[in-house]
Amino acid sequence: MKDVLGQAISDYFHQTSAGKLWVNNKYGPREEMPVAVYFRNAEEMPELEWIAVQHCKGKILDIGAGAGSHTLLLQQMGQDCTALEISPLAAAVIKARGVERIIQKDFFQWTGETYDTLLLMMNGIGLSGTLRGLRAFLGKARKLLSPGGQLIFDSSNIAYLYGGHPPEMPDYYGEILYQYEYKKQRSDWFNWLFIDGETLKTVAAEEGWQTEFLFTDESDQFLAKCQLI
Repeated sequence: MKDVLGQAISDYFHQTSAGKLWVNNKYGPREEMPVAVYFRNAEEMPELEWIAVQHCKGKILDIGAGAGSHTLLLQQMGQDCTALEISPLAAAVIKARGVERIIQKDFFQWTGETYDTLLLMMNGIGLSGTLRGLRAFLGKARKLLSPGGQLIFDSSNIAYLYGGHPPEMPDYYGEILYQYEYKKQRSDWFNWLFIDGETLKTVAAEEGWQTEFLFTDESDQFLAKCQLI
């Protein structure tokens, strides 16, 4: 799979001839993803992300760290935080920005240590891809958490795409097919999960987790904390 997102992040950081990063989907026109959003500083982060950072504790793993902004902030706050990023180009940027501990690996393949907090920002839980994938994610997270550990992530209910009333369909309506496009290079299509709060609570409970919502807004976006029952 081409490292399209990593290339966009790397070009932006090194101020080379950056182009526009597009996200193609199966439900409508393509959308531009401003690369600058991966480089937000503390003042530019929304309230949801600040609440997430403040709830992090102990040994932290920032999963899908992107350009490392949340890892960097936690590190500056004196927290013990490691960035986990699958993209080699993005991981190199994270290192260049001053993050001390970086793991360049797929989440599902990482087995090295255990953590007190697993953090996923910018709908990072989407890497689960599907509801079935979310169950697999929670199973893997169980193995990476220390006793009493927590999983903190944000997501949103995308029923608004259907006027608030998703049609009957064979798959869950929050399972979206995406593709990155940058400088005429396209990634493979991949599944990305957006999950509503009630479905999350149900799936998590079936997998042995309890869910607490730390933040919700009028757009059905939320910040969740899951802990093992």
